[in-house]
Amino acid sequence: MTVRDHYTPGELDRDATFYVAGHRGLVGSAIVRKLRAAGFTNVVGVTSSELDLTDRDAVSDFFARIRPRYVVLAAAKVGGIMANSTYPVDFISDNLRIQVNVLDSARIQEVERLLFLGSSCIYPKLADQPIREESLLTGRLEPTNDAYAIAKIAGMVHVQASRRQYGLPWISAMPTNLYGPNDNFSNENSHVLPALIRRYDEAVSSGSTTVTNWGSGSPRREFLHADDMADACLHLLEHYDGTEHVNVGSGTDATIREIADTVASVVGFDGETRWDTTRPDGTPQKLLDVSRLKRTGWAPQIGLTEGIDRTVAWYRRHVGSLRNA
Repeated sequence: MTVRDHYTPGELDRDATFYVAGHRGLVGSAIVRKLRAAGFTNVVGVTSSELDLTDRDAVSDFFARIRPRYVVLAAAKVGGIMANSTYPVDFISDNLRIQVNVLDSARIQEVERLLFLGSSCIYPKLADQPIREESLLTGRLEPTNDAYAIAKIAGMVHVQASRRQYGLPWISAMPTNLYGPNDNFSNENSHVLPALIRRYDEAVSSGSTTVTNWGSGSPRREFLHADDMADACLHLLEHYDGTEHVNVGSGTDATIREIADTVASVVGFDGETRWDTTRPDGTPQKLLDVSRLKRTGWAPQIGLTEGIDRTVAWYRRHVGSLRNA
């Protein structure tokens, strides 16, 4: 293994093989769009039916065959409060195996630059707001998604360990709540924003005069459009080489009630919104401190209302072929 003691971030080779794990998901598909728009000519993505990332031998063979120079690990088993609460073993087991297999194979093939994507749920439930990167492991996790969070923390530590032991200039980014094209809009396993979009749009289509949402509507959430996230990923790969992970977000938040009102307005729902307070709220607030990211020279370009409008338009164009798992 060659130790890269003097690596300096800079523009990536547009002709090098660039593997995006999870290329059909919300963030992975956005990264593929970004890379191709930026001139990358050899962006590789394979479906889960073509490559099971939980199969260690298959992943090893795949990496040996394509020998990527760059990798973004965006593949993960993800879901909302209900899915995480119902299937915690699946979330920790599948994600740990995906991460270990991809990161080990990338190390063996001496991948030059790798970006691991975590989640803002890695932080303590009651972390001071906005949440700084240094808040990691300073308190208890939100119990509804602690299994998923532990897996993501393990992936981030794996990246840091690869830097220490092998000198690989790999980095990690912790996104806030993401939304946009290719999100999961299922009734059972979606995150809050796509769930709201589907719920309100179906109310409009059916002529319903009421919509009922989970919880009180009081928790505050930060959202970032997937296209902004993709732009931040390429920016970090070309401009950042620190040991510590980097928060990626908009730096602003709103209550779930305010977000629901925005969705209702965008889809044209003018009925009554009700709140089922017997359902869990989850973490009271998750707002990331994005100072470290800002210091690298990056800022988001898509406002929340604009992003929701674009996502609703995409949802309506693809409603007949959406993934529902």
